[in-house]
Amino acid sequence: MPDDIHVRGSVSIPESELGWRFSRSSGPGGQHVNTSATAAELSFDVAASPSLPEPLKARALERLSGRLVRGVLTIRAEEYRSQMRNREAARARLGALLAEATAPPPKKRIPKKVPRGINERRLENKKRRSDIKRQRSRRWD
Repeated sequence: MPDDIHVRGSVSIPESELGWRFSRSSGPGGQHVNTSATAAELSFDVAASPSLPEPLKARALERLSGRLVRGVLTIRAEEYRSQMRNREAARARLGALLAEATAPPPKKRIPKKVPRGINERRLENKKRRSDIKRQRSRRWD
């Protein structure tokens, strides 16, 4: 269970549904960077996942459509010099991305009528400012 990626509520993605690839990372690291595969690439098949319930899967497919390639979401992490930390970073990003993509849509805002007192105060302040500016522009002959 600790290897599962928590999405929301009781929904989580087991490690068995994740695909990993490792390659050499760019950036600083000296000679170590030329010999070790520290960059982690995590693939998750959103479309074929049995772990995601259908409504969440449909919502995720719709919201992540720009990032998916044939229903597969790929995340690349190479900010750390260690493969283990890059794996953890990719898993954390996948969890956050899926949590955001499967979130229910926000409630629609119902516009309220502006109270009469607020509108009257606004108009009164406009009139006051207008009078002040008009007095400034008068010529004193």
